This record gives sequence, C-alpha cells and structure tokens, in this order.
Amino acid sequence: MLQVTNIHKKYGSLEVLKGIDLMIAAGEVVSIVGASGAGKSTLLHILGTLDTADSGEVFFDGNNIARLNATDMAKFRNRHIGFIFQFHNLLPEFTALENVCLPGFLAGRTEKEVRQRAEELLQMLGLSHRLDHKPSEMSGGEQQRTAVARALINSPKIIFADEPSGNLDSKNAQELHDIFFRLRDEFNQTFVIVTHNEQLAGMADRTLVMKDGQIVID
Repeated sequence: MLQVTNIHKKYGSLEVLKGIDLMIAAGEVVSIVGASGAGKSTLLHILGTLDTADSGEVFFDGNNIARLNATDMAKFRNRHIGFIFQFHNLLPEFTALENVCLPGFLAGRTEKEVRQRAEELLQMLGLSHRLDHKPSEMSGGEQQRTAVARALINSPKIIFADEPSGNLDSKNAQELHDIFFRLRDEFNQTFVIVTHNEQLAGMADRTLVMKDGQIVID
C-alpha cells in the first residue's frame, strides 16, 4: 500500500535521512524504534505527507503522491491518513464530539453523517459519556482515545502514530495499545508507530530499527 524509495532529508547541513527504502502492506502494524535523533519522526512525517523529502519517491497505492501540489496533498491527507501524536492536540475550546467531527467537516461530508460516525467511534472507544466534555474535563487516557477517534473519522487507509502512549501511565498505555490491535483485527486498519515503548514495539507485526538516518534492522 505504501512504498518509499531512496528517501533523503537534510535540515541545513544535518543529514537526517540517508536513503530510506520501505514498504508497508495493508493491515500491518509496523513499529519504528531507535535512539533519539535517529530520524524516526522525520521519516514518519514524510510518510504522512506532513513534510517532504529532499529526494526519493513516496507511492501510495501505486500513485506518486510526492508530485501532488499543496492543495491536492492536503485533500489526500485529510481523506486517507490519520494521525495520533504524543500530545493529543485536541482543541481545548471544543468538546470531544466536536474535536472528532472536525476532519469530517473539512472533508466536506454532511453534518449528520459526520456526527453519527463520531458518536459511534467514541462509543466504541468507551467514551459515550464524554461526548459533551472538553479536553480539560477528561483524563489523559480519555483525551488520547478521543484523538484516536478523530484519526478514524474519515476511515483512513493508514494511521501514523508518533509516541502515542508516551504521555500516558502504564494502564492507559496498555489500553491504547490494545485498541490499535483491535482496530487492525476488526477493520484491517494499518498503523505505523514511532515508539520508545518496548512492549508496544514487540506487539507489532514488524519492528524497524533506525540508526543514524537509516533502517538497520527490518
């Protein structure tokens, strides 16, 4: 589903990625591990179209998405890609339901359709009692589960997660990890997860180890 070839990326004189080749199949859960500064997050951002490579190609279902202009790239990202970050990035002035709905509204879907799907997702994630609560009224685990629902609202083909359990205690981290694999098993959802959590990395179908801007173990 996702293939990158010979990805290079520099920030100034610092070469962060040094020729990455990678393939991700539909329904895979792939973890990316390595020391800080290895290039994990940079690679994740390029795979998720949040950043662009200096050279190399990114193919999604056989289409070279690196050639899309900024407007088409934003539309593609909204419709096909979901993101979960270490810090949930929920908008504090909106309720859980409103936060989850936002990407659906941006995709031009009807309010009724989006709200119904958002309520279904929040209920599935055990948050039916938090629909009208703002982030400040929810626990860390509840906020992160809301972020998972937001990532799923447009039924993306792939979800990129950057240290998704890094800000959670062990109980909430385990619950979040279980959710990822339940989504994969029930909906064939694809995940690419950057993590320092050894347990989560060990649960994945594949673990990629990065060092000095390269994948050294797959």
